[in-house]
Amino acid sequence: MTINWYPGHMHKARKEIKKALPEIDLVIELVDARLPFSSANPVLGQLIAHKPRLKLLSKSDLADPQLTQAWVEHFEQDSQMRALPIVTTDKKTLQPIARLCAQLTSHIRESRSVKALVMGIPNVGKSTLINSLAGKKIAKTGNEPAVTRRQQKIQVGDRLQIIDTPGVLWPRIEWPDSAYRLAASGAIRDTAMDYEDVGFWSAQDLLQRYPERLIARYKLKEQPDSAASLLKLIAEKRGGLRAGGEIDYHRACEVLLHDLRGGQLGLITLEAPTEIPTEEMLLALRETTDLGQDAPEFKEES
Repeated sequence: MTINWYPGHMHKARKEIKKALPEIDLVIELVDARLPFSSANPVLGQLIAHKPRLKLLSKSDLADPQLTQAWVEHFEQDSQMRALPIVTTDKKTLQPIARLCAQLTSHIRESRSVKALVMGIPNVGKSTLINSLAGKKIAKTGNEPAVTRRQQKIQVGDRLQIIDTPGVLWPRIEWPDSAYRLAASGAIRDTAMDYEDVGFWSAQDLLQRYPERLIARYKLKEQPDSAASLLKLIAEKRGGLRAGGEIDYHRACEVLLHDLRGGQLGLITLEAPTEIPTEEMLLALRETTDLGQDAPEFKEES
């Protein structure tokens, strides 16, 4: 699968983040709780590896709570990292953020603000988080990825200054499943992906992970034996039949992805900590695909 979306402002943002890092005390990274590995930018992860980090698992109200807890425990194996499931519009889930930031920067003198860089991929909820923390609308929000296009500095309380950055993707994703998960979750613009390709992959993945949710949502009599069978049944039930009974798979894929993104399938997580590819697996992939040439790629656009 190739996804042609790597806007030029994201390339600029990566350079701005690198430039700002020497003055940053802490990194607050938002990831999608439904795909905490795939929604973490590996390029920026290398840049900020030496900084204390607070991982916020956004959209936790859409994720499988048991797997969310497993991810929290996984992230907190790193002594310089804390993890917190949040819903960016629910201030109650955001209350521990200040305390965790203070714990991670206890070496900073109390006479100055802690400077925290907020980062994350597009459509993960950064702007909504900042507005919630500030108690007013400061950052522009939207349903489409890549709304924020430049850095913004916002004072939150007496001791926390947060620096917002544009949502940044990366030029190449080595692990193919990660690209599909990003596309399925809505992190990639619909115009930059093949809906049927992503829909078929998602149908197969969901059949393996949550077959009972699919049966309940689409009122199926039994579990379909393939992605094509599932999408055919969805098409028959949701207006996806063309003249002559031809299956409109594009329509069926739209229905499935819309339901997945909106939580209509229930609380679902698309990956577990045990599914993180090892360096050996990535190396083998590079060798078998000529340095990853068959891996999904984001092409830079202006």
